[in-house]
Amino acid sequence: MKQGLSLRVSQHLALTPQLQQSIRLLQLSTLELSQEVEQMLDENPFLERTAEEAAREEFGVEAADAPPPRDDDFAAGPSATSTSTDSTVAATDADAPTPDATEAQPDWEGDGTVEMAPDDSEWGGDAPASSNNLSSNDGSDRADATELARSQESLQSFLHRQALSLRLNESDRAALRFLIESLNDDGYLEDSLPALASGLAGDDNDEFDGLVHHFQVALGLLQSLEPVGVGARDLGECLAIQLRALAAPGDSAATAQVRKTAIAICKQPMELLARRDFKRLATLTRSNEEEVRSALQLIATLEPKPGRRFVDVERNVVIPDVIVTRSGSGTNIKFRVMLNPDVMPRLRVHDIYAGALKQHKGEGSQALSQRLQEARWFIKNIQQRFDTILRVSNAIVERQKSYFVHGELAMRPLVLREIADELGLHESTISRVTTAKYMSTPYGTVELKYFFGSALGTETGGNASSTAVRALIKQFVSAESIKKPLSDSQISEMLKEQGIECARRTVAKYREALRIAPANLRKAL
Repeated sequence: MKQGLSLRVSQHLALTPQLQQSIRLLQLSTLELSQEVEQMLDENPFLERTAEEAAREEFGVEAADAPPPRDDDFAAGPSATSTSTDSTVAATDADAPTPDATEAQPDWEGDGTVEMAPDDSEWGGDAPASSNNLSSNDGSDRADATELARSQESLQSFLHRQALSLRLNESDRAALRFLIESLNDDGYLEDSLPALASGLAGDDNDEFDGLVHHFQVALGLLQSLEPVGVGARDLGECLAIQLRALAAPGDSAATAQVRKTAIAICKQPMELLARRDFKRLATLTRSNEEEVRSALQLIATLEPKPGRRFVDVERNVVIPDVIVTRSGSGTNIKFRVMLNPDVMPRLRVHDIYAGALKQHKGEGSQALSQRLQEARWFIKNIQQRFDTILRVSNAIVERQKSYFVHGELAMRPLVLREIADELGLHESTISRVTTAKYMSTPYGTVELKYFFGSALGTETGGNASSTAVRALIKQFVSAESIKKPLSDSQISEMLKEQGIECARRTVAKYREALRIAPANLRKAL
């Protein structure tokens, strides 16, 4: 076998640790990015927050795999974090590595230097807790959404306060307390009484029987408390409890009969009630259809989830990543796109630690140099993330100017490929940028994906956005007669009159996406 040397040229893609981190940061939501920053601050001693805005480094993908700049070749240039739709942004995307990256790529160990750049601090916004646009009278303090949520009384606390007024022995009081704590957020008791007793008594049959008895007594007390319907085991029982509570001594015979029919309906399968199957319900309850209709009207006034108003919903206030402001009027309308400073972390390399590492080289310095390099790359990758979000947002606003002027009915068809081709990025990059990123617009805060919609053909040969068609369907339904609601076929015909070709099945799909009930369920009783 003869040995020889040969030279071969080839191309392959190499995802360096820095580039992998850049891609991962790009797809994180604001909350996830905040958690990532907190984790990095805990793990890396060279990374710290700063309350000051510093001049931002010029950094892009073309320098993504280059070593960190030294003192002699570092050039920092301040740039604003906002731009208009007719301006160009120099930042490029982190998801498209150069195809000829065949040379040895640097890793987290760095380039062997620990020298400090003239300015290692970065721009951004230290994301505070969401203010939800609430402030005190003097405007100096901003209310925290989590504090507002915590200030709301829970269902369990409300019930415990009522239970204090009941004269109970210790066993019944403990049983009532246990049932209250076993309720779900809607106020229902999901587990059966034997199941609850079994979990406490184990194999002791005597104790099991005693617990079931105490729970039965406590359940009756629980269901007598406010809000009416709490402690029910299912929807039918919940509605029946509320119906019985409506009884009054002065009720007429007709009112009492309607309430009796309604209670009988609640004992039937809930599917019949949901479908408004008047004939079937009339047969099962031995009533006429008119009584069933009156009973359903009464049931419609009840609360199916008694604990709804007590649910301590954590207010996940959506903080927009991008803010679009409008200026001018008429033909001179312009839109300014800017990054929200409240979601951009202000980070920098710790000057004292980095300087100490520069002056003292010894055992362990290599590992510390690696952590310093990691801190620098993390700052730059965050910077690059917001560059890409800003570029994509500008392209979206430019393509969807009609929406920002006239609203969702003027939305144009748009697919990821169009933005990707315009910016020279990959579709997957646009998908990452538009997922869980939000834009504040004159018509509210929406996800960036909201601006992308498929195209439906029109009679004129043009295209209509599926988003605009959904808005049109919502408009048709809101203006319909409650006594004669529009069917999917009728909505389809109305869209054709507007010049939009939309089949009945497509209308049904859009209607379900909008959470609009079918025509038979929207019809007034």
